[in-house]
Amino acid sequence: MTNQVNSEGTPIDGGIVAESHNQRVTDVIFDFCGVLVDLDYRPCLQGHSPADVVDKLCADEDDVYGFFAAEARMDAGEDFAVVIKDYRRDYGDDLATMFRYYIEHYDDALPRMIPGMERLLNDLSDHGYRLWGLTNWSGETFHFAFEKFPQIKKLLGGTIVSGAEKMHKPNADIYELALSRFGLDAGHCVFFDDTAANVAGAEAVGINGCRFTGADDARKQLKELGVHL
Repeated sequence: MTNQVNSEGTPIDGGIVAESHNQRVTDVIFDFCGVLVDLDYRPCLQGHSPADVVDKLCADEDDVYGFFAAEARMDAGEDFAVVIKDYRRDYGDDLATMFRYYIEHYDDALPRMIPGMERLLNDLSDHGYRLWGLTNWSGETFHFAFEKFPQIKKLLGGTIVSGAEKMHKPNADIYELALSRFGLDAGHCVFFDDTAANVAGAEAVGINGCRFTGADDARKQLKELGVHL
């Protein structure tokens, strides 16, 4: 085992740091929704839209209302003004009003941090690991995340937001941008995402990818990579 590293990646006496593929882990990169924060339509829309529509939206994986597709367009960099115009044409005024309300009150759809993740971030930071964000999120709504959870902004050294960059996971370019912008070595990084395709995208550029299912499991995966907290 090698020594712990500080924020610049320099070894610190007395600590233990990871070894992964014969390279120590110095940096941990996190997706946001489903990893750091919950995204839940219900607390945002309940009481502001028909209950049966909200129930179907929250339970439906087929996206019959087009919410997921419309939001994905924003995550990829399209402006809300363009997306809402198309959405109104395709789904009508009532659903367009609901989608607009959701976008304008996005903070209400972020009810909490994922349990255990604030502690994990603090533990990693306290042990000298550098932390970063890499998320598929609209550049127009991402500010709500840091406004509601300023502790995340404080702990992360920087975040790549797909909508602002007009890039999108799992395409290689957005991972390569994160590596370049933050001055990271892919082999020294671990990336957590709750979507298998996004994990595979990270692995394709040489980053250690981990499928996120919860904070406790993330600790176990980090330990397997040599990260001892």
